[in-house]
Amino acid sequence: MPFEAFLNELNAAMKNVFHLRADIDQMALKRGMPPFVMREIMSINPLSVGIPAEYGGRGCKMEENIGLLAAASYESLALSLTFGINSALFLQPVAKYANEESKKHVFDRFINHQNMGGLMITEPDYGSDALNMQSSFTENNGNYHIQGTKHWAGLTGWADFWLLTAREMSPEGKLKRDIDFFICDVNEPNQQIKVDEVYENLGLYQIPYGRNILDVQIPSSRRLIPETTGVKMMLDLLHRSRMQFPGMAMGFIHRLLDESIAHSRERQIGGRNLLSYDQVQQRLAKLQAYFTITSAMCHNSSKVAGIENDLSLNGLEANSVKSVVTDMMQEAAQSATQLVGAQAYKINHIAGRGITDSRPFQIFEGSNDILYAQISEGLVKLMKKAKEFNLFYALKSNSLTSKASERIKSILDFKIQSALPQRKMVELGQVVGRVVSMEQVLKLGATGFNHQLIENAVTILEQEIEMLMSGYHFNRQVNAIEVYNTESNWRDFV
Repeated sequence: MPFEAFLNELNAAMKNVFHLRADIDQMALKRGMPPFVMREIMSINPLSVGIPAEYGGRGCKMEENIGLLAAASYESLALSLTFGINSALFLQPVAKYANEESKKHVFDRFINHQNMGGLMITEPDYGSDALNMQSSFTENNGNYHIQGTKHWAGLTGWADFWLLTAREMSPEGKLKRDIDFFICDVNEPNQQIKVDEVYENLGLYQIPYGRNILDVQIPSSRRLIPETTGVKMMLDLLHRSRMQFPGMAMGFIHRLLDESIAHSRERQIGGRNLLSYDQVQQRLAKLQAYFTITSAMCHNSSKVAGIENDLSLNGLEANSVKSVVTDMMQEAAQSATQLVGAQAYKINHIAGRGITDSRPFQIFEGSNDILYAQISEGLVKLMKKAKEFNLFYALKSNSLTSKASERIKSILDFKIQSALPQRKMVELGQVVGRVVSMEQVLKLGATGFNHQLIENAVTILEQEIEMLMSGYHFNRQVNAIEVYNTESNWRDFV
């Protein structure tokens, strides 16, 4: 079936379950999804986009994976994330790193029985510090015994399959440095995962999260096979997933833009509609810029993020894409809520709901503050290696930023200090992330994409970069005052 026809079937199913049989705005008030919703949507086999053709799937094409996420997120960010978890965090790694037996077993269950899968990395005491996870495994009689605690795994209690991460326990009782991945089938003996607590998550009500206790026996054939090391495999997996965030952002921002324009046309203030107000035009222009930037990211990821490519060293690009696009998701929701006004400040309105639903995207799979710092660390390392400390010339020589840096040379033409405090690394990363985004927008513009949208997006990015650079160059630093409650009660001075 051609992909457009496939998407038309999905859109028809979503219209039926979200607008005809039920009201998605009311559905969003409750946790979980009604069984008929997932049953009807999964009957189309949407997850077949993440399965190679030889196993009955649509070929694991990155363009289709991102297109699926965008179509779903126009209606439901939670549904899109559900697809993203299954595809980017489970099916794609299995397609790339599992053995033949495991692939047949897993893909048959997805195609013929509409199973779902997820990934467990995060631990209660080692959230962003994944390399120091304490979940362990030992080998015994052809099985791997995995023990540990994982939390904030999307689809907790729902998924039939899990990719579990753990470190090998040595005979001396010490954890080895590398990380391994295992396919856990919760329907098999000795592979059940205990859900210790289901969290009352803020937003994304349709997706269950919680704390999971691992004490499972996984057959040796269910271990993923890294090309070199497990850490490199994890980076390849996570970078590929981050490169697919624009798919989830695409439909979400597109929907908020459509809703905001429609409201601004209809809403009358002082005898004229909102569209006639300059500040409203600025907000709508920024929403359109976000739509265009996200489109550029989707276009870029479709070309470079396929499972045939090794993304383990693509941290600067993947971290830029993920952090910038999730910042834009949150800003888009805030702007749409501001434009609509009080009506949008309801959980059953897509704009207000979008604030809480999009907020965790700035945290999971790498907190944006951490990713921005990592962008700077990676860039500074490249600059030291090249012995080039002028930011403009360093970015001009990088294929991810070469054209965009020339466009804004006057902003970037200065030397970077060799040792920067962490807060400056974050600020610099925010700048570089947006230069990477501008480069992708310019490349999309070269394909014939709407010229006005491209120019507006570049202008908005230039404005943001200039504002961020102003903060970066501001050198007066303040620190928190740990003991602040002396001489600080205003009533004592009345």
